[in-house]
Amino acid sequence: MNDYHPLPRDESQSAFSTNDTTQDTNGHSPEYLTAQLPSATSSRSLMTVQRVAFALVGLLLVSGATRALVNQRDAKALQDYTSATLERRVLTTKAKPGSLQQNLRLPTSLRGNTEAVIYARTNGYVSNWHKGIGDYVKRGELLATLDTPEQEQQLAQARAQREQIAAQLELAEKTLARWDSLAQRENAISPQDLDEKRSLVRQTRADLTAADANVKRLDNLENFRHIRAAFDGIITRRSVEIGDYVAQGSKELFAITQTDPLRASIWIPQSYADNLAINAEVELNLREQQGPLEARIERIAGGIDPSTRSRQVDLLLPNSDGALLPGAYAEVNIPVTSSVETLVVPAATLIIRDQYQRIAVVDAENKISFRNVKLGRDLGRDVEVLEGISTGDTLVVSPPDQLVEAEAVKTQEWKPAAPVGR
Repeated sequence: MNDYHPLPRDESQSAFSTNDTTQDTNGHSPEYLTAQLPSATSSRSLMTVQRVAFALVGLLLVSGATRALVNQRDAKALQDYTSATLERRVLTTKAKPGSLQQNLRLPTSLRGNTEAVIYARTNGYVSNWHKGIGDYVKRGELLATLDTPEQEQQLAQARAQREQIAAQLELAEKTLARWDSLAQRENAISPQDLDEKRSLVRQTRADLTAADANVKRLDNLENFRHIRAAFDGIITRRSVEIGDYVAQGSKELFAITQTDPLRASIWIPQSYADNLAINAEVELNLREQQGPLEARIERIAGGIDPSTRSRQVDLLLPNSDGALLPGAYAEVNIPVTSSVETLVVPAATLIIRDQYQRIAVVDAENKISFRNVKLGRDLGRDVEVLEGISTGDTLVVSPPDQLVEAEAVKTQEWKPAAPVGR
């Protein structure tokens, strides 16, 4: 078997070889055509590369522009989000005009129409007490008795001395009478001796007057051993026991209070002090009593207390049945009219720093400005503002500590919570 395999024919060579002696229509020889083929191919390749390069550059430019637009859009979106996030949202409200007609509610304590503390006016030991707390007493009624043995001895001694002086005066008067009789009948008595007798009588009379005064003083001290009530009233305190030693004016023995009528004192602020009248009726409330009680303005102070800037007013309250007790706490309601126009704002709007009161106000451009204000009365959840804001201002409720001047904010109307019923 023959292993003969014919070699593949090179078509390009065969084509050229078959046309070796031929020429093209232009008269070029095959060698010339063969030399021109690589140059055309290179030109086409260069153009292709340029086109691809231009396409890549254009693609890169389009991609860069697209990326820049996307980045710009994302940056703007981030800026808008950041601005929306950083812009603070605050709750706002408006100030309300305060009422010129006010109902003042002021604390007070009831006290007796007349109150007195009884002290001893002499020294001694308590031998007995006759009245205790809660007892009703009449004027001059005996409350306690003191044992004063030393004063009894002093009184007895003073009376004895008075008798001695009285005897001396009687003798001096009789002696003067004899000397006057002798002086009229005889000239044996000199005027000097007669004047001495007359002077002795006058001196003895003076001594007798002094002795009488001393006896009366000691007698009064002896009477002071009986402690008596100064007026009609009720014993509210008793501070002695049998056997206690008391010195003159050193220890309280009893306290007496007259309970009908009762009195109370209140202090009206200066802004309302001019709208009061004597005998005007006011309401007085005690927790132990059902409903208000009627009291009457009895006295009004003629001036303002410079320490409290208020005016004292005394009230009179009937207590014929004795149901009200002195010393009880009470509240007085007084309708008054103020001449000062005020605004009422929630207490949550106040900013208190460094002893200054301020309120944050939102202007027409939604920017913050701080106003110093002057406060009036504290009404609990609300306060009165006398100066610093007007009714058209928008006030910030519960302003955060980070809030600064001229900061732009978003506002939302504040709705106060309804009070919880008891």
